[in-house]
Amino acid sequence: MDAFLQGIIAGYGIAIPVGAIAILIVEAGLRRGFASGFAAGAGAATADLVYATLAAIAGQALAAQLAPFADILRLVSGLVLVVLGAYGILQLRREQTAAASSTDPAVPAAPWQTYTRFVGLTLLNPLTITYFAALILGGNTLAPTWNARLSFVLGAALASLSWQSLLAGVGALAHRHLSPQFRAITSLLGNLIVIGLGVRLFF
Repeated sequence: MDAFLQGIIAGYGIAIPVGAIAILIVEAGLRRGFASGFAAGAGAATADLVYATLAAIAGQALAAQLAPFADILRLVSGLVLVVLGAYGILQLRREQTAAASSTDPAVPAAPWQTYTRFVGLTLLNPLTITYFAALILGGNTLAPTWNARLSFVLGAALASLSWQSLLAGVGALAHRHLSPQFRAITSLLGNLIVIGLGVRLFF
C-alpha cells in the first residue's frame, strides 16, 4: 500500500502543476467537448504511465541515459509546442471563417488521433522527463519487490488520469455554457500561452 500511495503522490505531483499540457487538455474539451478532452487527458496519462514504469524498473541507470539528451528534448519539445499552438490558432481561424461563410466546418480530429498526439507531446515534455528523473535520483521509486513497483505505477497512472479527466470536464463544461465567441477567445488565449511556453523553452 505504501508503494501505491507513493505512486498516487507522484502522479498528482506531475499532473496538477499548470503547464502546456494542462492548458491543451482544457482547450480540447473547450472546443470539442468531453470526449476530445478525455482523449487528450488519457494520452497525457499514458505518457505518465510510461515514465512511471521506467522510473520504477530502471532506477538510477535511466537518469544517466537520459542526461545527454536533455537539451535536445527540451528544444524539440519547445518546437512542438510552438507548432501545436500555431496549428490550434489556424484551426480556430478556419472554423470561424467556415461559420461566417456558412460552409461546412472543418472535420474535428478523431479521439484516437487526439490521444496519440497527446501521448507524443507529453513524452517530449521536459517537465515530465525532469520530474520522473528527479524521482529516480531520489531513490524513492526503487521498490524492493515487483508487486510494490506495480502498485507504484498503477497509483501514478490512476492519479494522472483522474486529474486529466477533471481538466477535460472543466473544458467540456465551458463548451456547454459559454458562447461560441467567448470559447473562441479563450481558445485563442490558450494557444498563445502554449506558444509562449514553447518559445520559453528555447531560452
